[in-house]
Amino acid sequence: MRQMLLSNNWPDGVGRLVLPQIDSTNAEAARLAPPLSAPHWILALRQTKGRGRRGREWHDPEDNFAATYICQPGGPADQVALRSFVAALALHEALVTVTGRPEAFALKWPNDVLLNGGKLAGILLESVGQGAQLGHLAIGIGVNLRHAPVAEAGAMAPVSLMGETGLALSPEEFLDILAPAFARWDGQFATYGFAPIRAAWMERAARLGQGIVARLVQESHEGIFEGIDETGALILRTSQGRRRIAAADVFFSQ
Repeated sequence: MRQMLLSNNWPDGVGRLVLPQIDSTNAEAARLAPPLSAPHWILALRQTKGRGRRGREWHDPEDNFAATYICQPGGPADQVALRSFVAALALHEALVTVTGRPEAFALKWPNDVLLNGGKLAGILLESVGQGAQLGHLAIGIGVNLRHAPVAEAGAMAPVSLMGETGLALSPEEFLDILAPAFARWDGQFATYGFAPIRAAWMERAARLGQGIVARLVQESHEGIFEGIDETGALILRTSQGRRRIAAADVFFSQ
């Protein structure tokens, strides 16, 4: 583990650790969390056992981005979880900054960033601690900077930043752009609450007002994606009426 020199725009009071190789940045964040009193970014130049939502494997070829932001946000768990939308907005901002192409990126509920309609990045939140008041929060972020992994059956096709734009960016360079963006959006969330985060997220949402399929564990619902509510839940207008869906996998209707 080594402490890296920080960029000129690095947010005050935030640590930065870069590791040559690790199993999972979220797992490392959990191991390091107990003594940490300040938030940290943990970046792995190679991640061997990355995880996605619901325990799925996150394929992470070398030169892609794998990092976790570990912090002590305080507050009830349902409010803490809204930082997934903060992370999505920060990712969107960082990607637009490096490419200058805002029209190419969109946010897919609940935790993906799309580039030209393909999956570019994912976000995974995990709690470190117990009870209603969480000790630490780990926000894991993976971005296909150089390589797009093989698509899983039935899943959205992954894309890479370099493959779609020709831009070759190192993980350290991307973290230098992402960390200040996250600090700005997180500061807005802390000051003004979720309402402006919700509005900004919906401005960048993929398939808003269009047909999607929300697949739960034992059932699926098809309808028009109307946005997210004040808790971050998906609002779907179906033939049986409006549904509020707190957790699901979303697929786009053809």
